[in-house]
Amino acid sequence: MDEALKENIYGALEQVIDPELGIDIVNLGLVYGVELDENGTAKVTMTLTSMGCPLAPVIVDQVTAALADIPEVKQTEVDIVWSPPWTKDKMSRYAKIALGVT
Repeated sequence: MDEALKENIYGALEQVIDPELGIDIVNLGLVYGVELDENGTAKVTMTLTSMGCPLAPVIVDQVTAALADIPEVKQTEVDIVWSPPWTKDKMSRYAKIALGVT
């Protein structure tokens, strides 16, 4: 996947807002990686802020919808992982400032 396409995908994922925290999943550090295979299937490896997150299906649907506008992406698979566990250290400087985390 070329750099421009990767930027497009991450830009689209920045439109997915974590409903609990009000910050996008990229700046929260929830997206661990994105791969695009030769068939146009985007595999998004990500985590959530908590294991029992009741909004997981909503976030997965939003990720799928966000990538649907990218022509190269024909299908999206979201792989929710718990290792490595998410910590506040994974957040961008922007997210830490917005949430008042030091």
